[in-house]
Amino acid sequence: MPEKLSPKEKEELLKIARQSLEKTARKERLPILDLSALPPALQADAASFVTLTIGGELRGCIGTLEAYQPLALDVQERAKQAASSDPRFNPVSPEELPLIKLEISRLSKPELLEYGSPDELIGLLRPGIDGVVITEDNRRATFLPQVWDELPDVEHFLGQLCRKMGVPANHWKHRHLKVETYQVEEFSE
Repeated sequence: MPEKLSPKEKEELLKIARQSLEKTARKERLPILDLSALPPALQADAASFVTLTIGGELRGCIGTLEAYQPLALDVQERAKQAASSDPRFNPVSPEELPLIKLEISRLSKPELLEYGSPDELIGLLRPGIDGVVITEDNRRATFLPQVWDELPDVEHFLGQLCRKMGVPANHWKHRHLKVETYQVEEFSE
């Protein structure tokens, strides 16, 4: 994981995400960010997820696993997508804005997890620490490390991740999937 963000950098990203959320809900154009005015850590390419909740319940979550654009732009884009493009939810309405809490996760680069058997895989995953990506053919799914709070049992976690990928929950026990792990720096309003 790169060096941790400072409180000021986190505050700036939360401000960018909040502005993006509000503009998107009101169907207004997003502002063009002046990257040169931002700290170097926010100009560096990074992958992020933006999660929206209302009263602790998920309201939208969109992210990317690949770092291909400056972190500030990535957060702005993910906040817009979480508010408007999460297929599980209707777009956020202006009336919901005061109720929404924003969470940002900055991801480390996913690393391949080598394992020989399902039992070995269970022993290698670190609940509460690792975000997990599973891939098979053209299907892929991920859970952020925060999901361990809801699914602390490794077998159940993997089962739900398989279901998210569109295969049976026990698929990971019978097929050798590509598994990658990553960590996040997570912060919220």
